[in-house]
This record gives sequence, C-alpha cells and structure tokens, in this order.
Amino acid sequence: MKILYAIQGTGNGHASRALEIVPHLQKRAEIDILISGYQCELKFPFEVKYKLKGLSFIFGKKGGVDIWQTLKKSKFSRLWREIKNVPVQEYDLIINDFEPVTAWACKFKNVPIISLSHQNAVADDSAPKYNRFKFEKLLLKYYAPAKNKFGFHFKSYSSATFLPIIRKEIRYKNSIKKGHYTVYLPAYGDKKLIKILSNFKTVKWQIFSKHTNQFQLHNNITIHPINGKEFITSIASSNGVLCGAGFETPAEALFLKKKLMVIPMKNQYEQQCNALALKEMGIPVLKKLNKKQLPKIEKWIKSNSIVKVNYPDVTEDLLDAIILPYYNQTILSEVTIAS
Repeated sequence: MKILYAIQGTGNGHASRALEIVPHLQKRAEIDILISGYQCELKFPFEVKYKLKGLSFIFGKKGGVDIWQTLKKSKFSRLWREIKNVPVQEYDLIINDFEPVTAWACKFKNVPIISLSHQNAVADDSAPKYNRFKFEKLLLKYYAPAKNKFGFHFKSYSSATFLPIIRKEIRYKNSIKKGHYTVYLPAYGDKKLIKILSNFKTVKWQIFSKHTNQFQLHNNITIHPINGKEFITSIASSNGVLCGAGFETPAEALFLKKKLMVIPMKNQYEQQCNALALKEMGIPVLKKLNKKQLPKIEKWIKSNSIVKVNYPDVTEDLLDAIILPYYNQTILSEVTIAS
C-alpha cells in the first residue's frame, strides 16, 4: 500500500503531530511526505518528498493573522498549478492534515482521502463554536475538503473526535518546576511582549519568538529563537505556560500538568473556538495582551489551579482503525489484478 501524508506547514502543530503519526504509518505501508506552507520551524527526521507553497496564513506582530501579508503571499495561479500537478493519483490513499493542495487535487481527481486534523474537530457540530467570523467558518470548511474526516480536540466531543496525540518528547519528559514561565505568542512582536511582561519584575519569563534569530536578555525576560528541544525543556520545567489558543502547545502544557493561560489570535476562528473549549475546562483566557489584562495575569501567576487531563497513547490503534478498510481494499484490488 502506498500512502501520501500531506501536512499544513503554517505553525508547528501539524508538524509535531506528524512526528508521531509517520513512524506508525511507515510500519504499515510505503509512505511519502508532502508539506505546504510557511512558518514551520520543526525539522523532520524523515525525508519530505514534496515541498509546496500552498496557501498559508501569515502571523503578524499585533496579536493576529496579518491579512495583508497573507493575501500578498497567496498566489492563486501558483496554487492552482500545484493542485493540478501534485501526483495524488499515484497513491492508494492520501492522509491529509489540513493541507489544501492535496485535498483539492483529490476532490478533482476522485482519489481516496482521509482528513485527520484538529480543524475537523473544531468544525464538528458538537464542539464549542465562536459565533462571529462567518467567513472564517466557511474557510475552515472548504480550505481542505474531504468526505472522511476525523479530528483531535482537548475533549472527545463526538465519535469522530479523538484526544490529542502527544509527541514522545513530551509524553516521556519529566515535569518539574524551576520557577520560570514559558511564553509562546507568535502573533505578538517581542517589543510588545517585553512591554507587558516586564511589569512583573519578580517573575522569570522565557519567551520563544518567531521574530528573532538570536538570544536576548532583558532583565527578568529572556527571548529565545524557536528551537524544538529548548522549548520542550523550558515548558517541562516551567511553573506555567502563557501561549496562543492553538492546539498542540496548550494540549502539551495540560498533559505536563502545567498552569495554563491562553490568548487567542485575532482574525483566527479556530483559535477563538479553542479558547471557548479551554475556558469551559477552567483555563483562563485573555481576549488580547495589553495593560488592562495585567490584573488577570497577576492573579494567574499567584494561582495554583491546574486542570487535570488524561491523554493516553492510542495513536497506533487509531491509525489501524482508520486505515484498515483502505488497506484491505488495496490488497483485494492487487489480488484481483493478479488473477
């Protein structure tokens, strides 16, 4: 059986999930990897056969998606060429993690596809919904279309929604407290973060930034370029995590039993929905990062409240259940051809 695993390259969440999924797939089939999009810093331990531009959202520095830069870098004629040329017909199955090129190619070429992403769980009727941003809701639905959809969320809201896949580096990491707080807010610029967090002079902040390529020290604040191993070490030894309302980082913080506070990105429907889900679980949520939020941040720092979760390792069983029907169909087709 030959499978193409297609990954959305905006941010690191899809990539970190691939680090767990791909090794399991390699035990069962011949696997090629495709990634499209910008702003993914994680390095893969396996070959990426196809690297496409795709259609990406660009993070700004004021708390949200930079719509202008997103549109500026979105060359739809190139996207259409990639959709036409990507050889999805050469595979028995496409597994798609919110990747638009292969999703639309499969739709046009009638190739079997399984969509496996957090976005599917957000779009599930049973999951918490943010009622604004009707355009973004439609975008979430049609960005990477597929008939067979499964999703991941902080809680299992339906039979098609599974708990988070926690990467091994986190699952087997010793969780301790060294007194600092880990910050990952890629939609905010470093100056903005320093301006707000410097108000807490007795708190050590370790900021991981997309906007710098060198280490910086500002009194009680350190700024680090994105580095996977350093980030894992920081989050695992932190007293708490302040981050966006994405999926993987909050899920990993919860798994490590860390105090968590999130700030959803502006103009990002998925993160607004995630924030609602986390708020229902008891996680404090800020609408934005400004001086008005200082009392809430101070209250969070002083709090010892930790939300307990149970995220068992069921990745292998999950993939077997999803892939088995396609695997059997492929074997049957090969036997039929041979006879």
